Amino acid sequence: MRQWSQTLCEMSESEDDDIPQLSSHTLAALQEFYAEQKQSVNPRGDDKYNVGVIEENWQLSQFWYSQDTALRLAREAIDAAGEGGRIACVSAPSVYQKLRELCREDSSVYIFEYDRRFAIYGDEFIFYDYNHPLELPERIAAHSFDLVVADPPYLSEECLRKTSETIQFLTRGKILLCTGAIMEEQAAQLLGVKMCKFIPEHSRNLANEFRCYTNYDSGLDCEA
Repeated sequence: MRQWSQTLCEMSESEDDDIPQLSSHTLAALQEFYAEQKQSVNPRGDDKYNVGVIEENWQLSQFWYSQDTALRLAREAIDAAGEGGRIACVSAPSVYQKLRELCREDSSVYIFEYDRRFAIYGDEFIFYDYNHPLELPERIAAHSFDLVVADPPYLSEECLRKTSETIQFLTRGKILLCTGAIMEEQAAQLLGVKMCKFIPEHSRNLANEFRCYTNYDSGLDCEA
């Protein structure tokens, strides 16, 4: 038995000798890569509010807005919510990020999102699963937001219907919905919103035509 163990040990040492060793340069490059990956998931300082700092996860149907679109929607949200307004971003993280760059100190913005990577935003992050539209923390009171900006992750009647329950629970009245043009009729029926002239764009081209909808007189009805 002892002789067999010694043979195994010798074989293991021989195999270890055959394993190629990384050069110091390669090791340094690998460590730098891992550091960059960690930083992309856990950015620090003001950088964490940059649109795209957290990469899209297509498995979660994530497609970030272009910088110009995120800026336009954020400015619209600020105007609609008014001074000291409260804004809820439901499945719309790129709008939240741009809002955080622009918002005055007297405004409050929350992100309702399924992807827990966005927990880097602390107390402003609310875990949200559209399949359970009213399962929200007790600290989120009904009708406590001046404006709800929502971008349901899937172009389906079920997803829009369930997300609409969340929107109606959160809003004091104003709704800014971003979804596919094919959802126009369902959006009108569920939320009483109308299509705006402004056409949002994403950082990556999507096959489906996207539009914005509001239930109030919006600056998004100006094409410029």
